[in-house]
Amino acid sequence: MAEAYIIDAVRTPRGIGKQGKGALAHLHPQHLAATVLKAIAERNAIDTAEVDDIIWSTSTQRGHQGGDLGRMAALDAGYDVKASGTTLDRFCGGGITAVNFAAAQIMSGMEDLVIAGGTEMMSLTAAMMQEDMASGKPMLGMGSGNERLNLSHPQSHQGVCGDAIASMEGIDREALDALGLESQRRAKVAIDEGRFDRSIVPVTDDDGNVILDHDEYPRPQTTAEGLAALKPSFAAMADMPYNKDGDTFRKQINRRYPDLDIRHFHHAGNSSGVVDGAAAVLLASKDYAEKHGLKPRARIVAMANVGDDPTLMLNAPVPAAKKVLAKAGLTKDDIDLWEINEAFAVVAEKFIRDLALDRDKVNVNGGSIALGHPIGATGAILIGTIVDELERQEKRYGLVTMCAAGGMAPAIIVERVSS
Repeated sequence: MAEAYIIDAVRTPRGIGKQGKGALAHLHPQHLAATVLKAIAERNAIDTAEVDDIIWSTSTQRGHQGGDLGRMAALDAGYDVKASGTTLDRFCGGGITAVNFAAAQIMSGMEDLVIAGGTEMMSLTAAMMQEDMASGKPMLGMGSGNERLNLSHPQSHQGVCGDAIASMEGIDREALDALGLESQRRAKVAIDEGRFDRSIVPVTDDDGNVILDHDEYPRPQTTAEGLAALKPSFAAMADMPYNKDGDTFRKQINRRYPDLDIRHFHHAGNSSGVVDGAAAVLLASKDYAEKHGLKPRARIVAMANVGDDPTLMLNAPVPAAKKVLAKAGLTKDDIDLWEINEAFAVVAEKFIRDLALDRDKVNVNGGSIALGHPIGATGAILIGTIVDELERQEKRYGLVTMCAAGGMAPAIIVERVSS
């Protein structure tokens, strides 16, 4: 089997994902995707006619985010028309999956140069969800109105699932707030020390004027007292009817877990931020890299996918990590750095507890609680983040995983290529 190497990784700054408030919210999603595609081509002086494929992740593929964003953004970025593109959806896990698919094409020997990444403008997604709810349409990602599916595999809102898991596991509000506060602290250190500088490319307008050149979401002024004062976000939502039959998200979970008393712990300060953003990862075969003078930064070691209970939805990262470790022939003690997406604080907290991890090796630069979670792009962002950090610390192995709607989790292990 051929080796697949990460040559480079870039991302946009993450802008606040609210219309009228975020610096990027007025842009077309293709603009964000084209920004990172153009940057990765220019930084590495690649001939875009030789790009075999562009594998893109976008979760809400409707409206401006529909129509195969991977291909259209490549054209918008000025790529040669020979550079094909496709767009996939694994909900939050799509960014990792895009990279995994790209690596698999190279490892199979079928392709030599592939770009993977993703885009999500949560400012658009939030507006579309509000329109759906106002018109009575079923909420996306919750069985999409398929009553037969909801009977066999009831699926709730992710925030309510986070509260249900915390209730089931006995993880209290204090622990979740502490994780949220530490995410903000670590993100501030990373930003102050310029740890993201290599990956971030500014978003400009068509005249070259900078629209955003830094992450807009972090709140370094966050305090433990401030977090403790916030009201839980999902208590009312848990009991809100979402269809004509009066079903609620709490009822969906209690169909499978009738004795579970769901208490509410998550709020804006210990849940992932709503942001806009895009990211791209350049992968190449060993032969192509050597022939064209591309210097690999990391090697793809192993990849895995796992499905878990869709009703609780967020618990697949632990089995995904165990599966990818087994595929790699490694143990948790071999992993120097971990990135587990902070969709909700309970996801990262349970992951750390279940695997008995050293917290100083997990999300060392903060996570989505502080920095935000542009759904289809986040996985690619985390892969770039862990490559940067492996280089900064001169460590060897990094593992990235994240929960996804439907009760799934992709995972990947990368190995730093010594300079």
